[in-house]
Amino acid sequence: MIKILKLKISKSLFIKSLAVLSFALPLSYFNTLNEVKAGIEFQWDSGTGFKKLKWYQTDSERMARNTTYLFLRPSDRKSGLLKIDLKFPKKFKTNLKKEKISLCRVNIGGWESTTKCLENIPAEFELNKEKEITTLNIYPFSPLPSNKENYAVVVKAFNPPRSGLYQVHSYGQSSGAVPVSRYLGSWTIVID
Repeated sequence: MIKILKLKISKSLFIKSLAVLSFALPLSYFNTLNEVKAGIEFQWDSGTGFKKLKWYQTDSERMARNTTYLFLRPSDRKSGLLKIDLKFPKKFKTNLKKEKISLCRVNIGGWESTTKCLENIPAEFELNKEKEITTLNIYPFSPLPSNKENYAVVVKAFNPPRSGLYQVHSYGQSSGAVPVSRYLGSWTIVID
């Protein structure tokens, strides 16, 4: 009699635990669905006047220590660049410092390699914060050539406290007989 009772209890316990697991497993799956890590990028003004530039960041969490690579690929530079201007949005509240910003020749990572600086480009950095608008002016000691190399502006800073999409615009002054400043493109940085 005791053996039959133990068998009934173990069968009912097994059935109950199976039922609970069958409901709990899908719930944990739906909880992780909102973590989209695909390469989806949204540019809210994607008219002909805006050009999307590539970028890479090491951490997208709010208030996290982050290294952001803002790429200038050969297709983004039609001629050599004497000066690069970056304009950060008003709501991009972070601790940008000149000492934590650099310009380098970069290896853009992929499946088999990581994104890293190959060679630092000596440059002078000028950081202006006026009326909640932050601008960064970069003056390379020798003009960035329009060759097949990839270059990047590397910004090491803490992410802003507010999550959202931040659009950083870039302008470049070309090296030539008449140095003209023109729009290079925009990076849309995502903070979760």
